[in-house]
Amino acid sequence: MEMAKVTKGPVRRNLFLILVFICGLLTADSRAAERTTPIKIGVLTDSWGPTPGVVGLRDGLTKLGHRENKDFVLGVRFTQGDVTALPAAARNLVQQGVDLLFTVNSAATKAAQAVTKKIPIVFYGGADPIGLGLIQSFAHPGGNITGITDIDLELDGKRLEVLKEMIPGLKRVMFSYHASDTFSAAQAKNFRETARQLNVTLIDKPVRTQEEAQAAFASIRRSDVHGIVVPRSLSLNILGFAVEATSQRGIPTMFFTDWWVENGGLASYGSNLHESGRMAARLVDKIINGEKPAEIPVEVNQHIEFVVNLKIANASGIKIAPEALYKANRIIR
Repeated sequence: MEMAKVTKGPVRRNLFLILVFICGLLTADSRAAERTTPIKIGVLTDSWGPTPGVVGLRDGLTKLGHRENKDFVLGVRFTQGDVTALPAAARNLVQQGVDLLFTVNSAATKAAQAVTKKIPIVFYGGADPIGLGLIQSFAHPGGNITGITDIDLELDGKRLEVLKEMIPGLKRVMFSYHASDTFSAAQAKNFRETARQLNVTLIDKPVRTQEEAQAAFASIRRSDVHGIVVPRSLSLNILGFAVEATSQRGIPTMFFTDWWVENGGLASYGSNLHESGRMAARLVDKIINGEKPAEIPVEVNQHIEFVVNLKIANASGIKIAPEALYKANRIIR
């Protein structure tokens, strides 16, 4: 009897473990059987094409073992700076039957949130997702939304400070932004406060149309405006006009990410958005494997970079203080 008791317990435990293992295999097989077609990821952005974060998402998913066009496909809807077109673009993606929405910045995420409560949404970019009503908390987002945020609002003051360190004698800085964009208005407040502390005059130019934005930039001269800081929002092509101000009139510009510096801006200070996309890929991978966005914590990209395009500075006749240049994480020559 004693011998029977000794052998019976391990037999039962082993049998239980075998059953658990078999059930796991059956579950994995059933999931694999369900995925006879690639996961359809709909990308929503107010940009002019795939952004660095979208490229980062693709790269991240590939590194995790997902094959593009076999295991997942990316379909991008971009509204070319028109935030008012985002809701219609979001509805279009939902009607196309996407399995997941990947949104760029707050405006696109809000548009996606308004059209679906069921399809998982993973966002990247922007700040204050709780204040914007996107999530309930970072640890437990709730609903169908999770993603990668950054500390962009907190960095606005630092951007202006770095620009002043770069440009000797900087006294007047322009900030043009979409007047109806809540996040941009919050940025304007931050820039005003920092400008007072730095004894810099902030030329505040809210605009409502692309024509107004173009006119605002066309009217400035290097003798009147010593530098430009830009909003996070891609709307109204404000960032494109800022790049032109550097290339055509030699006015120093400070952006929030390096993509704009690589394409004609002078400098950037902020999160690496390609890294945001790579981080988001891990969240997408969790959703693909059955986890709910409501329980996937929102993460913060704190990979901050200071990038300077010295080639643009030399071509535009912009003199950068050497001590500021030494602090750059990357210099484009």
